[in-house]
Amino acid sequence: MGTHALDKDSKGDGNDRAEGIEDRAASARAALVGEIELSGAFRADPAWKDAFLAVPRHLFVPYYYVGVVGGYERRWGESPDLSARERWVVGAYADHPLATRMRDGELVSSSSQPSLMALMLAELRVEEGDRVLEIGAGTGYNAALLAYRLGDDHVTTVDLDPEITESARRHLADAGYHPTVVTGDGARGVPERAPFDRIIATCALPAIPPAWIAQCRPGARILSPLATGLIALTVRDAGHAEGRFLHTPAYFVPLRGGGRPERDPASLAGVPRRAREHELFRFLLALTRGSLDPQEAYALWERECMPQRERYGITVGGDREWAWLDDPEGPYVWPLR
Repeated sequence: MGTHALDKDSKGDGNDRAEGIEDRAASARAALVGEIELSGAFRADPAWKDAFLAVPRHLFVPYYYVGVVGGYERRWGESPDLSARERWVVGAYADHPLATRMRDGELVSSSSQPSLMALMLAELRVEEGDRVLEIGAGTGYNAALLAYRLGDDHVTTVDLDPEITESARRHLADAGYHPTVVTGDGARGVPERAPFDRIIATCALPAIPPAWIAQCRPGARILSPLATGLIALTVRDAGHAEGRFLHTPAYFVPLRGGGRPERDPASLAGVPRRAREHELFRFLLALTRGSLDPQEAYALWERECMPQRERYGITVGGDREWAWLDDPEGPYVWPLR
């Protein structure tokens, strides 16, 4: 592992202070992994526990932002104030998403909540030898976890922003990992590295890009945020895939590049407050946006007894892609593209 910036300190006891920070990082990392394990996120694939114990998240978030009254506070791993560095390292191992890059007051990149990352990686159901494409490089932390499990040569991560890919590449090298990091439009995949056995996205999309399916082997698994959930698709061939949503809610920064932007939600006037504020109703609205108005969505939601996410799915067939409730050929289907 490369030498971390905390090893540099102008005071005579700088090495002792750096070692103290590293000890704090190790104990905080172990506590985080224990918390993730208790949440059940590793249940589908317990082998990911070793990856989270081994990969140091703090190397991937040398600074991040936390919300304070009136804006954001920047926490920095090279602060001259030891107590500030301790707050930084403890926060790096909190089971919370971390804002890592702001632009004109807008969040453009983050490190996802570790327990959600663990659940997604476990649900990816990787096997030895699998080639994985990650859409959205972020800090590089997720790519490092994948590289720990599968090896550098089997992992590719892509992001549109060259500043993000450059920093991710640097963080990965500091932690001792060297997967392929590509600057490009994630909606187009990375054809030169295909075919893939698994694709995992760490950014939200309005639909599944056809290029992803075309770059997968038959039987491949695609796991991606969509609406406010996580869709798990099984690829049949270069033009067809199908699957259902996982049970968990998920909120991610939108994909930048080839994906069409989400439209503003329609007025919720006339929808009862209990529905407007219900997370599963908001999911239905996000999934059917443009196909159902809120009143129609509410009538369906009531009639079907507030359906859980697992009842919804997505089918991609040739040039069509649609969402559905219970049955891809049933009465409740909505076009996505």
